Amino acid sequence: MLLRFFPFLSWFKDYSLTAFRVDAIAGLTVALVLIPQSMAYAQLAGLPPYYGLYASFLPPMIAALFGSSRQLATGPVAIVSLMTAASLSPLATTGSEGYIAYAILLALLVGVFQLALGLFKLGVVVNFLSHPVVNGFTNAGAIIIASSQLSKMFGVYVDTAEHHYETIARVVEAAFHYTHWPTLWMGALAFAVMYALKRLAPKVPNVLVAVALTTLISWGFGFSHNAKVDVSTIQSPKARQLVSDFNQSMKDMEPLAEARKEATLRIEAAKAEHDPIAILDAEHEANVLSARIEALKHKAHEYREQIRYMLFGGVKAPDGSLAFYEKGALPQGAEGDGRTWRIRVGNNALAPAALTMTGGGAVIGEIPRGLPSLTVPRLDVRIILHLLPFAVIISLLGFMEAISIAKAMAAKTGQRLDPNQELIGQGLANILGAIGKSYPASGSFSRSAVNLQAGAVSGLSSVFTSLTVVIVLLFFTPLLFFLPQSVLAAVIMLAVIGLINVTGFVHAWRTQWYDGAISIISFIATLVFAPDLDRGIMIGVVLSLCVFLYKSMRPTVASLSRHEDEAFRDALAFGLKECEHIDMVRFDGPLFFANASYLEDQITERMMKKKDLKHIIIAANGISDMDASGEETLSLLIDRVRSAGVDISFSSLTEPVMEVFKRTHLLEKIGPDHIYSTREKALRSVHETAHQQADEQTCPLTTVCRVV
Repeated sequence: MLLRFFPFLSWFKDYSLTAFRVDAIAGLTVALVLIPQSMAYAQLAGLPPYYGLYASFLPPMIAALFGSSRQLATGPVAIVSLMTAASLSPLATTGSEGYIAYAILLALLVGVFQLALGLFKLGVVVNFLSHPVVNGFTNAGAIIIASSQLSKMFGVYVDTAEHHYETIARVVEAAFHYTHWPTLWMGALAFAVMYALKRLAPKVPNVLVAVALTTLISWGFGFSHNAKVDVSTIQSPKARQLVSDFNQSMKDMEPLAEARKEATLRIEAAKAEHDPIAILDAEHEANVLSARIEALKHKAHEYREQIRYMLFGGVKAPDGSLAFYEKGALPQGAEGDGRTWRIRVGNNALAPAALTMTGGGAVIGEIPRGLPSLTVPRLDVRIILHLLPFAVIISLLGFMEAISIAKAMAAKTGQRLDPNQELIGQGLANILGAIGKSYPASGSFSRSAVNLQAGAVSGLSSVFTSLTVVIVLLFFTPLLFFLPQSVLAAVIMLAVIGLINVTGFVHAWRTQWYDGAISIISFIATLVFAPDLDRGIMIGVVLSLCVFLYKSMRPTVASLSRHEDEAFRDALAFGLKECEHIDMVRFDGPLFFANASYLEDQITERMMKKKDLKHIIIAANGISDMDASGEETLSLLIDRVRSAGVDISFSSLTEPVMEVFKRTHLLEKIGPDHIYSTREKALRSVHETAHQQADEQTCPLTTVCRVV
């Protein structure tokens, strides 16, 4: 009973000091990979980098304590981070306080859903995400993730477009206009170091080495260079006017947003009072306000793009202050400071007295020292209802990733896995993680592989990983200040290369062409609809269910003949002749309401086609189950076949079908003498009678007869 509630107690059976030391080293090794990775994935999720550290604080430890896998390393992962960003972007501005609050709430919802599935032993629902769908989504997700980091690699800033491919087009356009070369070189250096160490020295923590090296270079050479200035220092009337116009458009949006909020409240009140006229009036007002807000947003976007495209040179005044002139418009005889300066502009109004001018590359910046406060996320029913579909998808995707990794490791270690216990572990990790300011987490393939290679014996390795993150949050966050953003982008890009699996499409197509088609369609749909990633998954799931329903409604109904291996095979598939007097029919699937009429149609078609047919043998070994509709159809079919002068028998009945025959008295109607345990016995019994006065020289059921 204790082990059911506290599965981690099983770790300490025959546990030794040597195992403790190995777990400690493995946990530290995983932490060295996790810390930079988690910050990179937090940025991918649209959160400040240190929220990745928060997601690495409680989830690894809780998932290990209450899960069933001893080597699974839980924390921020690429696909779940991408799904988090896709879920939250329609609700709030990326990186804002509201956005962060929704991300934490999303983690709580994911955890509750996973915990509920585990407690009610419903882990099988993950099977709705078929392998072809997941393969298509994962490949598309890897491309989306990698391409989403291009702006950080080139050191450019663009507004997010409605579709991901439009955003990438903007990035490419901005990169052609201006690329910050030190940023690109720093990212490329990190990528090269990680790739080289991964190939040449796989035991060396390549991510940590790349992060440490580039952070030192960034600190030593002044990679980041920002200045807070008054707008009057910008010697460009065009730039000053753009700043003013941008601020005005942002200011004009505020009362409209407040008015729309009030209109939304009036809609809800009118719905509660069931007043259709008031509902229409409030909805009309809300729509008008939304249209005006969208127009202002578009105007603000245009101003923001123009500001970002302006490049300045800095000229030192005698007092040491800088004046900024447009590139190519420096005063005659003036000497620039050698940097290219830009105005940093985001989604908020600019402060004219404290504009941020950036003349270097982007770095992580200040990370709050200390552990996050433990608080329960604020619950908002409307937000919960919006996030719930995304929470379900993230829960299933995250669990699929975690359990597939855990199974792969269990095959090597011989450990017994309990999928429902793993769901409980992942659910608790996300619930308690949300209390500790975490966004959704899951099992990581790369870090689990590191954990396994380091020789982790038990989940204590993940406890040591969490403790290492705690130590970093308490004492070492200042060391991360100068870490370049492009290095984190390189970390993500290298990590997701392993997610690209072209052979998965080929394998699915070879297995069944429709599985390959579903995988390809899921891949294309995910790319086209990004950042609305849920659409790609839903399209794949719907296609998988449609194929399942079609195959269930129209299962294979084969007429059998004798093959060279002496077994009965599908005559059509193997190019065999069929007997004119006996049709041995095999039905592949359960006989139920959706396909019962299909069997009836197939038997009728055979009777019409074969004028000399005397006997039908239903080879029922493929009928695994039968419902009331199937039994009723079968009863009527027996009457119709026998009234047409053709006899009918059954062979190889499964136990569930035989039980139905007995309970419904269909067995008496068929006749016990027409029920055979094997096909051979059925054929021997009916062959002579069915071939009386027949001119068939050789029977394809007894001798191999090929179609010429």
